[in-house]
Amino acid sequence: MWKEFKSFALKGNVLDLAVAVIIGAAFGKIVSSLVEDIIMPIIGLIIGGINLSDLTFTYGNAVLKYGVFLQTVVDFFIIAFSIFMAIKLASKFKKKEAVKAEVAETPEPAPEVELLTEIRDLLKQQERGV
Repeated sequence: MWKEFKSFALKGNVLDLAVAVIIGAAFGKIVSSLVEDIIMPIIGLIIGGINLSDLTFTYGNAVLKYGVFLQTVVDFFIIAFSIFMAIKLASKFKKKEAVKAEVAETPEPAPEVELLTEIRDLLKQQERGV
């Protein structure tokens, strides 16, 4: 059982996933800070100095903090858009690398193939000349 777990845990996909989760968490913190500290104050200024996080509705003893919810929704959309753009950019670079790899991987033809190609070309020239 230990060997099976070890082979599972050390597979490339599991390690890649672990790294992705850690980087994703750090990226999420960066984007959250961007939203909370830069974007939301600008939006607040545009809509008249309203801080969305402070929006509440009180009914009796219950306080509904719908501003915090709106802030979280905006955070989600900005994080989702940022991740979308990062993935789109990464896939664009991946496609360029794949094209370069295909060009680099194009093997030179074997000498026999080159010889046969030359013979074919000479036969075509003779047919045209006759």
